[in-house]
Amino acid sequence: MDFPPAKRLRVGQPITPEQFDELSDEQLERLVPKAYREYFPGKDFCADGHFYLHDGSAWSFYRGGFLDE
Repeated sequence: MDFPPAKRLRVGQPITPEQFDELSDEQLERLVPKAYREYFPGKDFCADGHFYLHDGSAWSFYRGGFLDE
């Protein structure tokens, strides 16, 4: 059985909770804009698919952007 090629994930693209669970820390880090990658604490420290930056804003993998946008 042939499967379609995996969809290439891009910076700022929202993902589903299932995709979040399947991706590694390195793969998730590539979805975060370069300016904020140093603040990514790793998947284990992302409550509900988001993490906080130094200024108190939160980046959400499920929205593909900041929670307050």
